[in-house]
This record gives sequence, structure tokens and C-alpha cells, in this order.
Amino acid sequence: MTVTPVADPTVGNLATPVNSSYFTKAFLNALPAYRPALSPNRCGLEVGMAHGFFLYGPFTICGPLRLTEYSTTAGLLATIGLVSILTVCLSIYGTAGNGPNVQPADATIDNPPADLFTKAGWAEFASGFWLGGCGGAAFAWFLTGTALVAPLVNIAGGVWSVN
Repeated sequence: MTVTPVADPTVGNLATPVNSSYFTKAFLNALPAYRPALSPNRCGLEVGMAHGFFLYGPFTICGPLRLTEYSTTAGLLATIGLVSILTVCLSIYGTAGNGPNVQPADATIDNPPADLFTKAGWAEFASGFWLGGCGGAAFAWFLTGTALVAPLVNIAGGVWSVN
């Protein structure tokens, strides 16, 4: 397999054995941003849920209140705060200038969604991201309160303790 330009070679988008392989194409085209027939709001919801769920852990276990009974609530509030800041950044990106850049088809992504890369689509993505991020953080908060996960949170919180 050789390295060949996809379209204009001056753009720098080249088809390599890595980015044009079947595995890479299947993996990237299955992501919410590139999945066909998925609305921008639903796409933002899925991306936000993943971010909210995985950001909750570091805030809870490594935060300054990790050894108190308020660690889970502080982690939830910190995650919602960060998701809100990220949503504001997404909104600024979508409204600044001409709006989001439309990605052309390349060697990896066969059919990028056109409705996501408009100002209205990006606003829907940002609102779905906020709702999904807060929901993912709330779900992680709920899981840490269960009888099976709470001892694991206490063990992990004790690893990073100073005393």
C-alpha cells in the first residue's frame, strides 16, 4: 500500500495504510459525530454523556474534598460546571465568524454530516452536549452511591490521600 493524496495534495490529507484501513474507517464512521441519520442534538447528547460520565471520577476521587462525605456531591457539581464551560465554548465556536468548518469527504470519513456543520446544527449539538453531560455526571453520581461501588470509591480516594 502506498501513500497517495486524497484530493488536493497541498491540503495535506493523504491516504495512508493507517487512516484508509478497514478498521480505522469502521471505527471512526461509528462515532456519533459521523454516524449517518443521527440528528445534531442526539449526537451532542451521546458525546456529552460520555464526557460527563468520565469526568465525574477524577473530580470525585482526586478533588480537594475526596476524604469528606461531600466528595460525591462536589464531584457532581464540578463536573456540571466543567460541562457548562465546555458548552459555552462549543457555542462560541459555532457562532464565531462563518460558523463551524465543514469537513470534506476524505480517505477515512466517507460521508461527513452536512447538518452538523451549520450554525443551527452546532447550536443543537451544544444543547445536546450540555444535557448529556449533566445526565452522564448524574448517572455516575448515582452509581457511586450504590452499595457495590461506594467501597471502591473509598479505596480509590484513599490512594491519593496525603495522610
